[in-house]
Amino acid sequence: MINKIERILLIAVFFVMGAVASAQDGTYGAYSPYSIYGIGDISKQGTAFNKSMGGVGVATRNRRFINYLNPAAVTARDSLSFMADFGLAQSNNVFKQGDLRSAHNTFNIYNFVMSFPIYRSSAFMVGITPFSDMGYDFSSVETDPNIIGNTGNISYDSFGTGSVYQVFAGAGVTFWKRLSLGAELIYYFGNLDKVTNMDYSNSSYRSVNSGSDLMVRGVTGKFGLQYEQKIAGDVYVTIGATYRLGSGMKGEATNYRYANQSGVTDTLKYDAVGLKGAGVKFADELGVGIAVKGGEKWMAEFDYLRSDWRKSGFDSTPGFGVSGDSKFSSTVSQSFRAGFEIVPNRNDIRYYFRRCTYRAGLYYDQAYYKLDGANVNTMGVTLGITLPVFRLYNGLTLGVDFGQKAHSRNNMIRERYAMFVIGFNIHDIWFRKVQYN
Repeated sequence: MINKIERILLIAVFFVMGAVASAQDGTYGAYSPYSIYGIGDISKQGTAFNKSMGGVGVATRNRRFINYLNPAAVTARDSLSFMADFGLAQSNNVFKQGDLRSAHNTFNIYNFVMSFPIYRSSAFMVGITPFSDMGYDFSSVETDPNIIGNTGNISYDSFGTGSVYQVFAGAGVTFWKRLSLGAELIYYFGNLDKVTNMDYSNSSYRSVNSGSDLMVRGVTGKFGLQYEQKIAGDVYVTIGATYRLGSGMKGEATNYRYANQSGVTDTLKYDAVGLKGAGVKFADELGVGIAVKGGEKWMAEFDYLRSDWRKSGFDSTPGFGVSGDSKFSSTVSQSFRAGFEIVPNRNDIRYYFRRCTYRAGLYYDQAYYKLDGANVNTMGVTLGITLPVFRLYNGLTLGVDFGQKAHSRNNMIRERYAMFVIGFNIHDIWFRKVQYN
């Protein structure tokens, strides 16, 4: 007999399969003109629970959700339970530069994570989530009358797709009921493809297709700690820290250029650069956070993250930089995040919405690159709610993220977006002993 948990899983699987099928129809994992640089837009990590609180998680300890942002947090759970979390995201983006405007929508799966107990105060987790996404499409036509008069109409089209994913497995253990330590192994893999086409209406001229194919992989580790201290009544303070090691990139960057005329293709350029030998690397990352929690009713948290990409090698390695009007250079990325949640009455049996969890958050991010010496910054606000489903800690989390990347000044493209997220949190008892009379 299929129980309630299994029914939820089956419904969720069919929903996800349908979402994946629809997402394959000409869409990207993410869409932003800024994803043309480096390894694309680095994804904001976390489940719907984290995303609806501004992305905080370094100091979060919550037994109802999987918080994979700090491997030490995996110990904050029921020692007899199995937990799983997967999420979907719909992003609606509007772009503006001068008098030019455009819009784009994307739909994608952003995480799948599972967690198991190991022994008493220790636990294990495994999952997969995007690390960065690339998705853009630029089109233009030649407007110089002198050129058009000689060659006819010329159209330019540049587009890019792909993602870098991270598969991770981590474990944590708690000592003296206050100090939790965790470690995580991360494997990066993915492909990033950039293509530029130049087409002539006059068949006497050869159309040119150029681009780069980046195959990326790498391995690194992440460490985390959390210390929880009671300060008064049921009020606790948690201090958290994480450190992700830098990692050399392996793989290959293939750069090419072809000329086409009357069905005949000539190779003008084709070369491959091994990324390991080029010294290209993923940057390290330091995160610190502090959270204050009032029992099962409320929590507030502030996080800071810093990652130094200045030695990533993107600036000098073909395929990562962009030859164009804007000068690309790697820099230090920083994130400031704050979040708050409240539960009116988790045990209220009369009013359902008093048992729901309500969340809000703020964030400010500085990208890992500069354009013409100017930082590319993102800021936004988040809102969310978790709806209890059936028994135990099962829940459906809905969240929204309103934000803006860059400003119109410095001739940058202003990007405004509204991202809607939905997360399924599955919780069940798997390891209790059955007693017989």
